[in-house]
Amino acid sequence: MKNLIKKQIVVFGGCFNPPLNSHFSLAEQLLQEYSQIQKIIFVPVNSKYQKIDLVDNEHRYQMLKLVCDKNKEFDVSRIEMDYKRQLYTIETLTKLQKQYEEYEICFTMGSDNLKELETWNQAEKLVKNFKMYVFERNEDDMQNIIHSSQFLQENRQAFIRVKNHIKNNLSSTFARQKVRQGKSIKYIAPDEVVSYIEQNKLYQ
Repeated sequence: MKNLIKKQIVVFGGCFNPPLNSHFSLAEQLLQEYSQIQKIIFVPVNSKYQKIDLVDNEHRYQMLKLVCDKNKEFDVSRIEMDYKRQLYTIETLTKLQKQYEEYEICFTMGSDNLKELETWNQAEKLVKNFKMYVFERNEDDMQNIIHSSQFLQENRQAFIRVKNHIKNNLSSTFARQKVRQGKSIKYIAPDEVVSYIEQNKLYQ
């Protein structure tokens, strides 16, 4: 009898400072390409995360929520931003796996992060316990990256190359610069996010 693939929830972590159309487009592509994925959970980092120009937790949470509330397959979690310190990825995924026991929790990352994965906290445990959906960035090739690292080769079963995804080099940094210059980010970010930024005078 053919083994049934366990239903999955994919965790999409990031600063989301602000969230862009490209973030939601990548999430939608995962749902379209892989029938086993039931939900995408966006997990914004805590403002304790050492990154310049990171707006308050609540603003980033609310911007994500405005979009996720309109899609039953999207959700946003406060798990990292409500914690007293910035959680490591392994901690976040382990906590979510306990919360959603009936699903297999997976993670999504760009190929740039894949190159650095061996340096992450408890990297060995991370790849042994969780699958990673990898988006190739720029001219990266996931298989070449894996071949360049013994650690990645030994744990290659953890990595799934996201097929047929639209590559987009627009960044949240680019969006913030546009806002500062008084220029529109319509079509770069969802309308709800654009309105929220304008109403709360963010990034100015």
